[in-house]
Amino acid sequence: MAFFRAGMLGFGGGPAVIPIMQRDVVERYGWMTDEEYGDTIALSNTMPGPIATKLAGYIGYRVAGLRGCLIALAASIIPTVVLMILLLGILQNYKDVPWVANMSNAVVPVVAVMLGVLTWNFIQQSEKALGWSKAILLIVASVILLEVLGIHPAFLIAGLILLVLVPFIKRTVKRT
Repeated sequence: MAFFRAGMLGFGGGPAVIPIMQRDVVERYGWMTDEEYGDTIALSNTMPGPIATKLAGYIGYRVAGLRGCLIALAASIIPTVVLMILLLGILQNYKDVPWVANMSNAVVPVVAVMLGVLTWNFIQQSEKALGWSKAILLIVASVILLEVLGIHPAFLIAGLILLVLVPFIKRTVKRT
């Protein structure tokens, strides 16, 4: 119920879900301390994907193993999926109504700004981790590979992972 409640009431993503889950996980059920929950949030933020799903999966696993993980994931994901299907169905039925069309069109610039902010945050994180010269080089190379040459993003990501792992593997093999 803790994860179902977060899935139903956590409109707006992570900022809304985190305190709802915290109340249930720490205060109501006592599955974690505040410090453990904070550490779990920090770890979840380092991985890709929605934070609610990551939190539910880890906490469910910690409480009841694989079964708990699967139940927690289902409880946090199913409400969102059902609501999206229902709301998109309604939106599809009324898409030609002027105020619905205007509302849909108004969302596009908002999403564009949100993606721009997210991109800027990634650039700032890259600068902190790599420095401006390496970050800009990787950004420019990525844009060329993706947009100019039409390389699929999965191949770019796999290539970058190999770029990082191959020297590490070579060092490890030489030591043994």
